[in-house]
Amino acid sequence: MPGLPPRVVFATRESDYERLIARHGTHDQARFFLETRGQKLQDVEQPHAEFLEALHKCRASMPPDWRQAQVRRADFDRFLFAPEDIIVAVGQDGLVANIAKYLNGQPVLGVNPSPQRYDGILVKLAAGQLGALLPSAQSGSAKMQIRTMIEARLDNGEKLLALNEIFIGHRSHQSARYRIEAQDKTEEQSSSGLIVASGTGATGWARSIQEATGQHMLLTPEERALVYLVREPFPSVSTGTALRGGKLARAALSITSHMGEGGVIFADGIESDFVGFDWGRRVQLLVADRSLRLVVG
Repeated sequence: MPGLPPRVVFATRESDYERLIARHGTHDQARFFLETRGQKLQDVEQPHAEFLEALHKCRASMPPDWRQAQVRRADFDRFLFAPEDIIVAVGQDGLVANIAKYLNGQPVLGVNPSPQRYDGILVKLAAGQLGALLPSAQSGSAKMQIRTMIEARLDNGEKLLALNEIFIGHRSHQSARYRIEAQDKTEEQSSSGLIVASGTGATGWARSIQEATGQHMLLTPEERALVYLVREPFPSVSTGTALRGGKLARAALSITSHMGEGGVIFADGIESDFVGFDWGRRVQLLVADRSLRLVVG
């Protein structure tokens, strides 16, 4: 809104310590619960303290006339992100992936509260860097990575966005049955499901699948391309294994469900936030129009 100072939205998630206190009621009861299992409350209390310290430093470093808000991961889908907002994600790398699909061009600064615990692939910044970076992020002069995202378009008009990967398969341990169409080839398949990953996701779940299958497809985070990887395809008289994986640039990957029930599509590892994908439904997976604008210092 014209005339208003910039707004910084601090994105956070509930810590393991907070979940324990919510479950057991008090600090002492949570400690007793863990000690009966040979664990120490300190192991979850220390990361929580580091997070609080980082968040305090971040909020204290803001220009005094700027506005600020805080939103937790559970409320991302209900929060109204304004086009001019600056997003500061304080936590693990997955927090950036969780919030990316709710944004449309807003700059994101990922702050790592515990560098000795978290890899910092997406949360690259220390809390002490934030004060100097906010003005340049607001003006658009900060150094940024434009990370490619994935879009799933279903036949009923539904859409799903992801930063790391989108999974298609069965919600249980049953085999997923579907028809796959990729690069002018079509195949009926029965497998443990498949994922479509971006260059960002190529360092996570996609990497483990490629290591297990011996497939190695180079993909950078900013490359306007995706990879698809089929998990454990099963050969039979009616299903094949030729389309195990490949790179997608301009073309989309098309999947038609042959699952009577239990078929699902979900993004970035959030299994509870799924779209049903039962018999006859069709989805296309392609490079999204949106990208993550990640400030890297």
